Amino acid sequence: MSSPIDAYPLQWPAAWPRAEKPQRSAFSTSLAAARDEVRRELRLLGATDVVISTNIITNLDGTYRAKQRMPEDRGVAVYFKLNGEDQCFPCDRWLWVEENLHAIALSIEALRGLERWGAKEMVAAAFKGFKALPANAIVTPYTAKPWHEVLQVAPDASREMVEAAYRVQAKRLHPDLGGTQADFEALSRAYEQARKAVV
Repeated sequence: MSSPIDAYPLQWPAAWPRAEKPQRSAFSTSLAAARDEVRRELRLLGATDVVISTNIITNLDGTYRAKQRMPEDRGVAVYFKLNGEDQCFPCDRWLWVEENLHAIALSIEALRGLERWGAKEMVAAAFKGFKALPANAIVTPYTAKPWHEVLQVAPDASREMVEAAYRVQAKRLHPDLGGTQADFEALSRAYEQARKAVV
């Protein structure tokens, strides 16, 4: 990506219209299965630098955190690089995050089918419409402090220190424990950035 895209919170492409009223789908899948399906389809497509951006909080290993509330905004924006170009597949048509992920996986599978069936030019034309927007056009809910300031650790803190600091701050800032949603989202975003920065 030309600029860092975070998995959490959702970074919806600014020029892409939002669904007015999400609908119920006939899909039957789990969050983890739909995520894995998107990753598989993108791998088969030859995509790299995949980031699945949602309002679902992830753990350090990239799995979804257990026992979290379903977010109000259930949209998904999948960012990746294909043939050197930044791409984005967003979807918020369906009521659940996993349904939107599944819809993206099915869309990528269909495009791969076009390529297999000899319509490579159509695939290239389709991807022009999914070209990712420049960094300054990405919607973010707030401008955050550097991750180490939010977590209250040194910029060169170890992974163990980051994890310990996150746990302490999460207990203090979690909305169910008296914190605000905005502060907890800022903490989660900082933690996600720390996961990328700390080896």
